[in-house]
Amino acid sequence: MQNEKSISRRKFIAGTSMAAAAFTIVPRNVLGGKGFVAPSDKLNIAGIGAWGKGQSDINAVSTENIVALCDVDRAMTDRFLERAKNDGKAQKYEKVKIYQDFRKMFDEIGKEIDAVTVSTPDHNHAVIAMRAIKEGKHVYVQKPLTRTVTEARKLMEAANKYGVMSQMGNQGHAGKGQAVINEMIWDGAIGDVHEVYCWTNRPIWPQGENVKRPEKKEDIPDTLDWDIWLGPAPERPYSSAYHPFAWRGFWDFGTGALGDMGAHIIDCAYWPLKLKYPSIIEATSTPYNDESYPRASIIRYEFPAREGMPPVKMTWSDGGLVPPRPEMIEDGRRMGDGGGGVLFMGEKGTLMCSTYGGSPRLVPEEKMKAYSKDLKERGGPKIKMPSSPGIYEEWIEACKTGKKSSTNFDYSAPLTETMLLGNVAILTENKNRKLHFNAEKLEFTNCPEANEFLHREYRSGWTL
Repeated sequence: MQNEKSISRRKFIAGTSMAAAAFTIVPRNVLGGKGFVAPSDKLNIAGIGAWGKGQSDINAVSTENIVALCDVDRAMTDRFLERAKNDGKAQKYEKVKIYQDFRKMFDEIGKEIDAVTVSTPDHNHAVIAMRAIKEGKHVYVQKPLTRTVTEARKLMEAANKYGVMSQMGNQGHAGKGQAVINEMIWDGAIGDVHEVYCWTNRPIWPQGENVKRPEKKEDIPDTLDWDIWLGPAPERPYSSAYHPFAWRGFWDFGTGALGDMGAHIIDCAYWPLKLKYPSIIEATSTPYNDESYPRASIIRYEFPAREGMPPVKMTWSDGGLVPPRPEMIEDGRRMGDGGGGVLFMGEKGTLMCSTYGGSPRLVPEEKMKAYSKDLKERGGPKIKMPSSPGIYEEWIEACKTGKKSSTNFDYSAPLTETMLLGNVAILTENKNRKLHFNAEKLEFTNCPEANEFLHREYRSGWTL
């Protein structure tokens, strides 16, 4: 009865817009297209994945209306609400609707939702985001955008087809350090860049040839819907070795160290060097098995010339492997930080930063001081990056105005493809060849058998 008598938020907005139209004709580009919300209004957001990164994602967008929390494990939702209560934020979530199945959530209250955050294990990102996109919902998806290369391409195409605003959760992209890196590269501080090294200390979870499928039989927790947790992944018994944390190291669920941190670290080079799809990929790694990613790997990418920049080679390493120290770096000076870093090798110098694009500096330090002095005398770099309000704020603004954010799927999907192509190269490294990739056709031209790893068949009942 209450639902019949109440006026929905969207009907109210539509009604007032029609009344205003009797007095004023407002251009459609001012009002925004389908799915956009007036900047003065608040978005209705559903958070899918309520704990871990999901908790921080939901809290970060709680300046808007959080209308639903969805997590396959009710214990995670309870934990979220308990934390909110302890932090004095319980009032923000008093009226949220609780779900375990995102499909049921969309079926029941889809019309009330403007946007969603997706903070689940990697293997469920694409199916959830695609459902939201097809319903016209704006999407914020945690990194890596998807588990497979093909999924990333399809999400990008769908976001454009349905006209929704998208964002991948690689927060360093909006940081001050990344802006400085872009400015220095585009200012010619180190000249043309022909080689880049990216590295991470990950994995920090079990991964490698000794990590096998758990044999111990475990009861599924009463709070967990294991079938939905599996989603499109192959059927297998529940194990606490997967949920809630260590799934990252398994081929069926995660994307390994490269997928986890590449979105942060490779991104540092991807943006300023205007990279898109690599033409050649090759890999070497420590041993692995059919269940788990290798403990350490090295991936080499080759990118063609683009937008006035020369061809560039990029080397990724993880598992404690780091690039050779440049001759010009001072003795005793750490490369990057404890989590990893990036080295840009240019014709006129070397630029180094830490994880998430932090602390960008020319090396040796004398060159940084000289460049800073020159920059001051010139009044700044040739191209000045505008300040970002933050990764979440960018997305919220995009949802309300229709202006794409800096790491929307047009940008983050090719970045994700690049990262995940490295995992395909690992799976085919025994072929003893470099993989030649045709991005337009989404296929390898010299190793057809590698194409099967661009996507994995979904479990029955699941589809994009």
